[in-house]
Amino acid sequence: MKRLLSRFLPVGAIASALFVFSTLLAAAAAADGGDWAASVNFPPSEKPVRLFNGKDFDGWEGNTGENGTPKYFSIKDGVIVARNEADNAPAVSNYLLTKKQYRNFRLVFEGKLAESPMHSGIAFWGKKYETGGQPYSFQGHLVMFPAGWGFYDLFGRQGIYRDDGRAKKADNGDWNKMEILATGNRIRLAVNGQLAADWEDPKPETCIAGPIGLQLHSNKVAQEVRFRGLILSENPEERLITVTAQ
Repeated sequence: MKRLLSRFLPVGAIASALFVFSTLLAAAAAADGGDWAASVNFPPSEKPVRLFNGKDFDGWEGNTGENGTPKYFSIKDGVIVARNEADNAPAVSNYLLTKKQYRNFRLVFEGKLAESPMHSGIAFWGKKYETGGQPYSFQGHLVMFPAGWGFYDLFGRQGIYRDDGRAKKADNGDWNKMEILATGNRIRLAVNGQLAADWEDPKPETCIAGPIGLQLHSNKVAQEVRFRGLILSENPEERLITVTAQ
């Protein structure tokens, strides 16, 4: 593409044309049910990075079947699939965790419940926590979806914020487009273009740097949750960027 354009356009125009072309491709993919997160325009002051490369678990750790661990997390068609069967259900909730720690961040991603009504979530502001024979559990904050929406303090205060139902959400079978803005002691959540929650933790000392975790909840039946997108920027601006409806 670049070589073809160089025959007709100056260098500056080529860069602009390629940018427009890539933007249109991302928008088309999002409209076609593809990578919505890639179509989100982050502020120029932020440097978004993909936490998941769509091919392997580089930069992550957890129960992926490697080194003799149970295979609760796998990759299918560029999507992270968290799944257990009835006969290998985890005794406690477990997490696929980033190896890098994060404190103030913006995370844009999609998630959906593919099987069973049990909730999942995104964990942060905490630490890897070994319990019940599970080395990849987590102690800290959890933004819950796509059932039982709200915020939870894992192995701490438990329920810390209950969803008030202001945003329209897909509870089962459909993708939810989500943005988490976690700065200071404040958590803001946007779901499908609407503000869903804006909450400040009264215990800021618990808001510590830690890995980002994708939850597979403990459940004695077959269950499956899927994640895609997972684009993050550190030290973000203090505003949600995916809210399109009031």
